[in-house]
Amino acid sequence: MSASAPGEAAAPSGIRFDRVTVAYGGTVVLDRLDLTVEPGEVMALLGPSGSGKTTALRAVAGFVRPAAGRVFLGGRDVTDLPPHQRGIGMVVQSYALFPHLKVKDNVAFGLKAHRTPKAEIPGRVTEALELVGMAAYADRHPRELSGGQQQRVAIARALAIRPGVLLLDEPLSALDARLRSGMLAELARLHRELPDVSILYVTHDQVEALTLADRIAVMDRSRLQDCGTPEELYRRPRTEFTASFVGNANLLPVTVTGDGTVDLDGRPLAVPTDTAAPGASATLCVRPHLVGLGDGPNALTGSVTEVQWRGSTHRVHADVDGHRVLADLRELREPPAIGDPVTLHFATEDAVLLPAGAEDPARANDTAGVGP
Repeated sequence: MSASAPGEAAAPSGIRFDRVTVAYGGTVVLDRLDLTVEPGEVMALLGPSGSGKTTALRAVAGFVRPAAGRVFLGGRDVTDLPPHQRGIGMVVQSYALFPHLKVKDNVAFGLKAHRTPKAEIPGRVTEALELVGMAAYADRHPRELSGGQQQRVAIARALAIRPGVLLLDEPLSALDARLRSGMLAELARLHRELPDVSILYVTHDQVEALTLADRIAVMDRSRLQDCGTPEELYRRPRTEFTASFVGNANLLPVTVTGDGTVDLDGRPLAVPTDTAAPGASATLCVRPHLVGLGDGPNALTGSVTEVQWRGSTHRVHADVDGHRVLADLRELREPPAIGDPVTLHFATEDAVLLPAGAEDPARANDTAGVGP
């Protein structure tokens, strides 16, 4: 299945937000969003509730009108077009299936709304259901399906119109952990089979974003905070918010003392300092799984405040001169007890230095890597 059939005009692919602002009753809920989703790219909008990510998706769908800025699909300005003229497919977390219609009729609904020739509809419905592995359930009603199966039908309905853009709004949040894992694999497979379709995926779940997205746009307080590949945002975040929201992070306030060194309350640490000048305040970021137990480079001594067993790892919480430091440690046969003294360490190359104030949304919106 492709975004368009042979001889059929190609649905527009690719999305561009051009300083899009949305406000409700004078309250700005999306502030000057500049962002480009390339044709065939999966872009995840990741952020907490109220960050503006769903509003951005609704602006693409045409369900909200920007107070300022423009929305483009496939290079075409669609800001003033109604939803049914935008050539998009959309899946929401509640599935939104019609309970009185069979699966095949639910999938056909969008085709009828787009005035697809009647003779083409059965084939298009079968094609979409086969793509999501639900062809055998065509004659069932939604109440006869599991939550994961209902979500597959909702995706089939969105794909049946052969959209150039697919919008997914928290599509897995209503599923349990096992079903969510399976659907993630299915969505990844769909992306491989539909390489020309641009996907905008809204989620607050970092695992979903890291698993599916080619790039992640991190949002908070109505603004874009950061944008990059999953590996870039995880290994080299540009803001404190990104570091703490995309994975867990130790964030320690330090002062740059020289070339390659910082000071943490009198403790000299060797870290990359090419982003800050001597004397500058900064935040040191180290991921918990990169923190080791015992003596080593950049040693931090403190006391254990909590130990959590997580199956393959123990998460050790330590107090280091009033700073909380987390370490995810594998195969501890005898983990430390609460109150025990502990020494932790990390390698120089595993640390990232963030300039003070990098979490400020106004600054991040102006400096984050966005667009193509």
